[in-house]
Amino acid sequence: MSDTLSSTTAAEAPPPPATRRIPALARLRDLALVPAIVTVAIVGYIVSPVFLRTDNIINVLQSMSEIAIVVLAETLVLITGKMDLSLESTFGLAPGIAAWLIVDPAVTHGLGLHAVPGALAIPLVLLTGALIGAFNGLLIVRFGLNGFIVTLGMLIVLRGLLTGISGGKTFFALPESMTYLGSASWLAVPASIWISLILFAVAVVVLGYTRAGRSLYAIGGNADAARAAGVRTDRVVWLTLIIAGTLAALAGLLISGRLASVTAAQGDGAIFQVFAAAVIGGVSLNGGKGTVFGAFTGVLLLFLIINVLTLAGVPAQWTNFLNGAVILVALVVSRVTGGKAQT
Repeated sequence: MSDTLSSTTAAEAPPPPATRRIPALARLRDLALVPAIVTVAIVGYIVSPVFLRTDNIINVLQSMSEIAIVVLAETLVLITGKMDLSLESTFGLAPGIAAWLIVDPAVTHGLGLHAVPGALAIPLVLLTGALIGAFNGLLIVRFGLNGFIVTLGMLIVLRGLLTGISGGKTFFALPESMTYLGSASWLAVPASIWISLILFAVAVVVLGYTRAGRSLYAIGGNADAARAAGVRTDRVVWLTLIIAGTLAALAGLLISGRLASVTAAQGDGAIFQVFAAAVIGGVSLNGGKGTVFGAFTGVLLLFLIINVLTLAGVPAQWTNFLNGAVILVALVVSRVTGGKAQT
């Protein structure tokens, strides 16, 4: 009887304090960058009172909205334990394909196919992104090729394809259907900001409160265990790559609409900002860790810093240095806070 009593007492005993603190720390991790964002805002106001003006804040949010959507796409892929470098080129090629097929060759160097009306521009852009993601999934999932190498090769192929169809020039005279979302305002706020916020809100709900979201984390944490638990890992990873490609294409459409053009170099180098934002937002490159909200605060902090540097007169050429430094610092901080700093 004493053995039974002791086992019952042990079973009902509360978990150790360290165990109880883990969920609390996990919740607080999402807010880790909020103090940094507040600090940057204070510094920005000291550097220039213009920083906190409504038009400047809206300008920052609009300029980050397109990249933020690509960050969201990369975050979904990273959580599954994969990596997609080709999102940078999808960002440029998807709207480039639509412009190439639709724009009038008398105005700019497109094909101007009459069978492809301007109203099909948005479906064409999204379909191109989805097909690129599906092809990546075919090579990674079906053929078992290394995701890093596959998407690196696709980045180069897609970049070359955009350069080829554009002749290294810029597509102008885009149809209104391609420019509307990037240039319109809803309730006095650019539509691209609304679209970005809505997509992040949907992703927060899906990853945090649905079975599909839990599947992504399970695959990233341990694909074999997830498969044994009944998760269709191949199907989920493939679908995630398709969604990521579609999101990158949408982001490219938004920036093309804002600039009313598609350049041959659109998206070139954007992957550095994407990874910098994701990593500083707490998304693990090893998969299974990170949140959508954390990724959003990461991209927000990055663009606020860039804006402060711009207002301070720092040349834009230092942006790549900043992105690289942010990645390195974020990795070191993650290593230390994860309790693995010592060997």
